[in-house]
Amino acid sequence: MTRTAYAHRTEPETTHEPETTHEPEAAHEPEAAHEPGAAHEPEAAPSAPAARRVRRDADGLAVASFVLGLVGLLVMNILLGPAAIVMALVALARSTTRRGRAYLGLALGVADLVILAFLVTGNGTVAWSFTG
Repeated sequence: MTRTAYAHRTEPETTHEPETTHEPEAAHEPEAAHEPGAAHEPEAAPSAPAARRVRRDADGLAVASFVLGLVGLLVMNILLGPAAIVMALVALARSTTRRGRAYLGLALGVADLVILAFLVTGNGTVAWSFTG
């Protein structure tokens, strides 16, 4: 970042070195790269805050899949089971740091569907209650 003359006048003197400016990499490329028809390579790596946000979102998906799978064991397992499975798979695909919780959410989502299958075959209906 470039410091302006106003910033030099208003800021007190410091003992550290002034910040250096970073010129775009295109300024350091030879002129041949700027010819018409020359291919430009896009940046491959996302910025650090964006990567942290994706990882945090994946962690949230892992926790949500665990909670939905757990609640789905008792109620609305026809909806919460598949939702837990999808969220766990998305969290694992995004490289969550909470892999264990994502795997638990996946297992609980599958268990929701297995319980639903047993209840449907036993009662003959999707609706069920604890009273029998």
